[in-house]
Amino acid sequence: MKTLLDVKFALCVFALILLASSGFNAQTNSHINPDPFSPKKNKAFKTGELLTYRLHYGAIDAGIATLEVTNEEREFGGRPTYHVVGIGKSIGAFDWFFKVRDRYESYIDREALLPMAFIRRVDEGGYKINQNYVYNHHTNQVISEGKTYDVPKDKRDLQDMISSFYFARCIDFSNAKPGNIYTINSFVDEELFPMKIKYVGKETITTSLGKFKCIKFRPVIQKGRIFKDEEDLNVWISDDENKIPIRAQANILVGSVKMDLKDYRGLASPISKIQE
Repeated sequence: MKTLLDVKFALCVFALILLASSGFNAQTNSHINPDPFSPKKNKAFKTGELLTYRLHYGAIDAGIATLEVTNEEREFGGRPTYHVVGIGKSIGAFDWFFKVRDRYESYIDREALLPMAFIRRVDEGGYKINQNYVYNHHTNQVISEGKTYDVPKDKRDLQDMISSFYFARCIDFSNAKPGNIYTINSFVDEELFPMKIKYVGKETITTSLGKFKCIKFRPVIQKGRIFKDEEDLNVWISDDENKIPIRAQANILVGSVKMDLKDYRGLASPISKIQE
């Protein structure tokens, strides 16, 4: 059971990396924006983008995850949105003893890149989660199943588990230096969830799709419970305007987990793949 719990924890970590992996706000440059719907530049993604990932636990193919910016057009309060759907499921032998069927949806304001609504349907080994969040950025509140949660005014950029991923991809990291720490501010499981990420530097990695120029980040983690060392969890993001995760890898106490990009379609910009 301990091994199963550790693997489940690792899967959750990678879900956060993939679906929330970087609602970055430089701590040294944080400020309160009086207008939560101020336009943000977006050269990173567009409607029709589809990313596919394969998750490995050791030598076992454990799961598949996809992220798609669908063609659905829907407005919230007269504001057009992107509709993003994230799906994760276990496969093969792993599916026999721990079945995962997860679906995440986010409606993201097209100009401000802020979540307007978030839907979560999780079924992991029979454990189910059903969540529906509505974000009111004018009143700094999140509404869920009749409950209202207040958000601090300095967290006006609050994201959900999916929107944070797309918001982060629009941030310029060209002046980032090794050691810089950034913070993710997301609303997860009915509470504010801040997570710190450290910028490591640039690196070229080789995958089954070829070689990619990447920028490397390292989530700030607590060693001892799952991880042996503070450097046991790393994420590589494409070093281009798309800024999509190419690989995430963790060494845990019971082995290793790796998530690799397996397919990509409909990108807004050329990807940093090295042509050989």
